[in-house]
Amino acid sequence: MRQERNNIFAGIDWLLVLLYAVLVGFGWLNIYAASVTEENNQIFDFSTKYGKQLIWIVLCIPLIIGVLFFNSKFYERYAPLFYVLSLISLVLLFPLGKEINGAKSWFNFGAMSLQPSEFVKAFTALAIAKLLSDRQYNFKLIKNQIKSFIIVFFPAFLIFLQPDAGSALIYVSFFFVLHREGLTLNYILLGAVIIALSLLTIYFSFKIVLLSAFLLLTVLSIYLIYKGGKRFIRFNWYKVLGTYLVLGIFIFGTGYIYENVLPSHQKDRFDILLGKKIDNKGIGYNSYQSELTISSGGVYGKGFLKGNLTQGDFVPEQHTDYIFSTVGEEWGFIGSSLVIIIFMLLMFRIIYQAETHTNKFGRIYGYGLASILYFHVIVNIGMVIGLLPTVGIPLPFFSYGGSSLWGFTILLFIFIRLDAHKNYDF
Repeated sequence: MRQERNNIFAGIDWLLVLLYAVLVGFGWLNIYAASVTEENNQIFDFSTKYGKQLIWIVLCIPLIIGVLFFNSKFYERYAPLFYVLSLISLVLLFPLGKEINGAKSWFNFGAMSLQPSEFVKAFTALAIAKLLSDRQYNFKLIKNQIKSFIIVFFPAFLIFLQPDAGSALIYVSFFFVLHREGLTLNYILLGAVIIALSLLTIYFSFKIVLLSAFLLLTVLSIYLIYKGGKRFIRFNWYKVLGTYLVLGIFIFGTGYIYENVLPSHQKDRFDILLGKKIDNKGIGYNSYQSELTISSGGVYGKGFLKGNLTQGDFVPEQHTDYIFSTVGEEWGFIGSSLVIIIFMLLMFRIIYQAETHTNKFGRIYGYGLASILYFHVIVNIGMVIGLLPTVGIPLPFFSYGGSSLWGFTILLFIFIRLDAHKNYDF
């Protein structure tokens, strides 16, 4: 047993490693297809996008070995320290970060840049797992729930200030983790109501939604008064007034922020998503071209390097957030479905392995990993096929970028290490 503990590959779930390798390898093929040109088509041309990505992929090998070198207790013991250091890295971006596309999200190291927010997700998952796995921690207490919300949303707040709303949105995925550990479903239902009211307010204007909500609430109150009589009035009138007040403030605030605070390009994205505006040559160009590219692939696809829209560079930034459109055109519906199936297998395997953990810390971290992957995949593919607005969320292991690839690699292989040691008593 001691010898096995000293072997960093002992107990490794090789199925997870295989799925990871397939996704990274296939992702690189699509980055190659999306960025290759007739002038630059050498695989080992490291001045190209696909060449640089190949370097990041190769560098994943020592990174993985480094992650596997430490035992599971190391990650559990130092989770708070990792979390604090990750927050410091986000704060340092404001005075020291490099501004790209209007956001200070990057540290520049000469020819290399790193995006801290891609790594903070792993350390937040470690921190929330550490907090919730404490034997003295009673998650049913409101004050403890507030602690978990602070841990989750404080880095999201710092990322939002960069501003990088897409990366900040990812932290919503931690609600699935909290729900698995006992958080009432009412929070998720409340979130769904908030999203629905927000979209209705944007679509119909706050005056119409506010009037409709008040009428509906009034009719419901009259019905409850009729059923409960004076008893309902005596004990519940303040709840009714409070509900009126909260609804009014929220709907008015949403309308005001949308009309007066939200940048025009973000307003346009919501308008296009909701069908209020059609702008296939302006703000909606990326999504429109992405949908055309995917639909042109048909069932079987046009074949590797035979996608004329991909090769014609019709989709801007296709090698990053819109990489799935390359899959759709060159590999068709079958190839796209296969990619989604592989992602599903990866997530189901993580959840299955997480549920076999006798250590609560490993189980919670596993759910954090699966939730982050799920949210990234759903939002990115939904964005690429036009079901969701463009928010700048990469497709895990596929999209171009060293920070994204390294961040997800660390996130996954920490779990693989925790899973390999789940039966050891260190």
